[in-house]
Amino acid sequence: MKHQLTNYEHAVANAVISVDTLWGGDVTHRSGTGRVIADSYFSGKELPEAYTGEDAEALRMSGGASAKEPAHDAIVAYLNRTSPTKHIDAVEQLSSDFEPSRKDLVHGLVSTLRMELDLALERIGEGPKVPYERCTMASMGEPATEVDTTDDLERVRDLLRRLGEKVPTGAYGLVEAVDAFRRRTWVGHEGISQTSARVMAELEALVQVNFVPHLPVEMRTVPRSNVVFQLIEDAWFSGSMNYIGRERLADGSPAYEAEYEINAKIEKSQAEFRHLVAHEVVPGHVTTFAYLQNLYHRVEAGFETTILTMNSRFSTLAEGIANVGLLLAYGVCSVEELPSPELQLGVALSQLEDAAKNNASFYTYASDMPADEIKKRLRERCLATPERANKLVDAWAQHPLTGRAYMPSYRYGTDLVLSMLREHGPKRMIPVLYGVHGVCDCVTVRKLIQEHS
Repeated sequence: MKHQLTNYEHAVANAVISVDTLWGGDVTHRSGTGRVIADSYFSGKELPEAYTGEDAEALRMSGGASAKEPAHDAIVAYLNRTSPTKHIDAVEQLSSDFEPSRKDLVHGLVSTLRMELDLALERIGEGPKVPYERCTMASMGEPATEVDTTDDLERVRDLLRRLGEKVPTGAYGLVEAVDAFRRRTWVGHEGISQTSARVMAELEALVQVNFVPHLPVEMRTVPRSNVVFQLIEDAWFSGSMNYIGRERLADGSPAYEAEYEINAKIEKSQAEFRHLVAHEVVPGHVTTFAYLQNLYHRVEAGFETTILTMNSRFSTLAEGIANVGLLLAYGVCSVEELPSPELQLGVALSQLEDAAKNNASFYTYASDMPADEIKKRLRERCLATPERANKLVDAWAQHPLTGRAYMPSYRYGTDLVLSMLREHGPKRMIPVLYGVHGVCDCVTVRKLIQEHS
């Protein structure tokens, strides 16, 4: 039996789900291919009226504002019925008396939802163009800038040489060397499913030693990687964690279940793949969501943490946590401290992929650069595979939400979390990042560190 929503919860659920539905999202869909904005709904409470109705189902089926040709009249009719602005205003008003950290977190969410709603209106010709800077400010609290990868490329060159790889001279020498390294150590040689299971077990063993001791006793036994792996043909993403969280055990406690989808055509080395599993599963996204669900279950976190959203300041912090997950698993504060050049190379290449996401967005919206030139730059300056470069430019960047709000958040969140980890160390940072002192985002996290220093 579903529990009823309070007034505040009703406002949050309707605000998030109405905007999500406008974009064709379905928070109950088990696949990342069906989710857009609402990334979870694990409170055990009823879905709001914004989710129900034939008009909502029709938008989800058509893709809403995400569709190549959005159904203008259907979107306008849904807007008139659900009034997203009314619910977003209510979230802001009803959270005005929250303690400062939680209020700032919720008001950051409000900023994201207003931006996402206005992007949908722009998309159907019912509103003005939303400035690129407004989108990145809503998702990161900062404007996007181009990432200079000069130092990253030199780091990769040095690591390849330390591994005995030949790095030809010339403009494409480093690209050729990385391509050769990926072919030689491609995860597909072992099998993606087999590699996933092995790497996850190895990461769990590391986390038990280097990560879990920094958490309170109540969180140490929470399942961090209750995951089912799925292969998807020709997905636009490398990997996608889809947190479900709806199963309950006999005592009523959560089962913390998730599904992890992997692109069957993924072109990653073993080292990059290890970073990917740390990012998506443990101690990355699955672990982060499981701990949030545990905090909510123990009444240590608010309802807004059960219906997490993409393109938000929280999602930026979550991407940073996930990208630093391999370091947290090994108990180190910098990439250079990882125990082998191959592991360091895997992280370095993954950071370059995040630079590629950032720059594909920046070149598209801030520089108005032609697509072919962007792909060329991603290949040469970010060492992206042709498959990644094409999808980042042709699919990711062209989606208004992903292109204008989400793509820059990966590198920004990573740099943020890395800087804090180097400054404060795992013992202080792990409790802060995983909600022990209160849930935070990429803007409020520094204040939380100061309060618990």
